[in-house]
Amino acid sequence: MALGLAEGERGMNAPEAIVVGAGPAGLATAATMKSRGIAAVIFEKTDSVASVWRRHYDRLHLHTDRAHSQLPGMAMPAAYGRYPSRAQFVEYIEAYAAKYDLKPVFGANVESVRREGTRWRVEGGAINSLNAPVVVLATGWADYPHSPSWPGVQDFKGSIVHSSQYLNPKPYQGQKVLVVGFGNSGGEIALDLAEQGVAATLSVRGPVNILPRDLLGLPILTWAIAQSPFPARLVDAINAPAIRLAVGSVEKLGLRRSAKGPVRSIREDGRVPLLDVGTVAKIRAGEIKVRGDIERLTADGVVFKETGAEKFDAIVLATGFRPDLRGLLRDAEGVLDPSGRALVSGAATAEPGLFVCGAIAVPTGQLREIGIEAQRIAAAAAAHLAASRNN
Repeated sequence: MALGLAEGERGMNAPEAIVVGAGPAGLATAATMKSRGIAAVIFEKTDSVASVWRRHYDRLHLHTDRAHSQLPGMAMPAAYGRYPSRAQFVEYIEAYAAKYDLKPVFGANVESVRREGTRWRVEGGAINSLNAPVVVLATGWADYPHSPSWPGVQDFKGSIVHSSQYLNPKPYQGQKVLVVGFGNSGGEIALDLAEQGVAATLSVRGPVNILPRDLLGLPILTWAIAQSPFPARLVDAINAPAIRLAVGSVEKLGLRRSAKGPVRSIREDGRVPLLDVGTVAKIRAGEIKVRGDIERLTADGVVFKETGAEKFDAIVLATGFRPDLRGLLRDAEGVLDPSGRALVSGAATAEPGLFVCGAIAVPTGQLREIGIEAQRIAAAAAAHLAASRNN
């Protein structure tokens, strides 16, 4: 859909807002804006809504419960269960877009967002160029996979893939697989492999936090939300005995417990703890092995810093994502940190009319936070547009 400036602005009725991304954050923001009478255009570089969720690994279920993972204005069906599957969540997002009559412009790869007077000009590929007084970046994290390197990586003859490329254990049957990283993706991919009889090993570089997905019959997120007004140190101290009882000794598993509790780790470092869905039991049973940091790779395996060489047929890098918006916002000031991460998410940035949604990790659930941020952005955008009209 190629859009020249005049043609595009005429065909799209000169939008008051442009939303970049048609995932949960982009759709929630567009829907809440629409409820306030703000006309927004959604640009999505792929050919569907929730494109990232469509390519997540097959066994994925939400790590946060259904009641706290819904977008503004639409509940998820109770039939989805407490923790909806990836396919169910995609179905929900499709239904959400249909309910609010959100029709993204697909195949629209945004390449730059820059200020032009009191408006923002969005450019790139099939978009060509379009401007609006408000722009919301809801691009998520999945386009920025972090793949570390080690000496000897070019010598390794097996496959190396990032967790964002992993789908299921079928390609790994009969192999020894090293999963690098102990976040939720790493823990669940190792579990997925082990459940299908694949020899799985986890490389865990540093200290960890592990939480049960449910505590005393309630989703762990329920506790996090109830305790959110309190200081992180206090919350971690109060919860520590119950978490130790639920998880057991991590030291006996060959792991080191983080000096910072889970809430502090999220708030201060953006490090999300492992929400255990069975990985710990598999480690305890010896069906998932645990090793430390990697020193180097060899042709047929890995040399660990503490335990030496082992053979592996494949490596899955569950090493997370490092969002970097500098390529999009080349001349915005006071919006990004030196690495390109947003300084503010879900509120007005240092640049009037520019917003970011869902960009900062929180202990109270990312999908829940997206819904809250979308509503805040819609309110702030409405105020910004009203002020612009009055000037």
